[in-house]
Amino acid sequence: MFMRILSWNVNGIRAGEKNGFIKWMEDESADIVCVQETKARPEQLSAGLREIKDKNGKPYFAYWASAKRPGYSGVAIYSRIEPVSVEPMGLDEFDSEGRFLKADYGDYSVISAYFPNSQDGGKRLDYKLAFCAAVLKFCKKMVKEKKHFILCGDYNIAHTPIDLARPKENEENAGYLPEERAWMDSFTGAGFVDTFRHFHPGQKDHYSWWSYRLKARERNVGWRIDYHCVDPAFMPRVKSSVIRPEVMGSDHCPVELEIINEA
Repeated sequence: MFMRILSWNVNGIRAGEKNGFIKWMEDESADIVCVQETKARPEQLSAGLREIKDKNGKPYFAYWASAKRPGYSGVAIYSRIEPVSVEPMGLDEFDSEGRFLKADYGDYSVISAYFPNSQDGGKRLDYKLAFCAAVLKFCKKMVKEKKHFILCGDYNIAHTPIDLARPKENEENAGYLPEERAWMDSFTGAGFVDTFRHFHPGQKDHYSWWSYRLKARERNVGWRIDYHCVDPAFMPRVKSSVIRPEVMGSDHCPVELEIINEA
């Protein structure tokens, strides 16, 4: 049986509701949807967002990790399948910003992660790299325990020059700093697989985020900063990994992974 796992930075889920998020969820009826930058706590959401259903009328299970700061950060997981368990990273410095949520499905886990933006001048670079280090440690621990993972989300990092439209102009900008790219090198160097690059090596002009300024999306002047990464032993079960730029409603577009579910 094939399963579809979608991941989308919605840039505010309440704004997303106004832009058709609920209908999109129903139309897609994906098995699992990871959401980033929800910017809300569950009690602030409409019943429609808390109780989304698939096209057959079956309700999604919904799980939230929200930031303590109002209207900031936050991740969620919508799932047609009830997970065995759901938990945050377990480190307050990151859980307080709603950065990480893991749903366990038995032989694999799906993680919705919203990596920090290092900001202009690298103001939050240390925090960003600390989060990156914690994620790498978490993933290595899962592999050591012989558990598979799918790390979905907005990494806020364009890894290589083909992952953004204007690499030279952005070498000193957040999301393409040498330290951030070096961490991605270490992450993939540990054997973890950027699934989109696995299926589309060397392919240019495929992006998942565009600035709202200067008609960047219309001109496809973008960055690929949203990923599905997996441990190497899980790759035989990954059928496809694609970007969905036709989906509007945020400055990001969804990314999609199709896997073989052996359960």
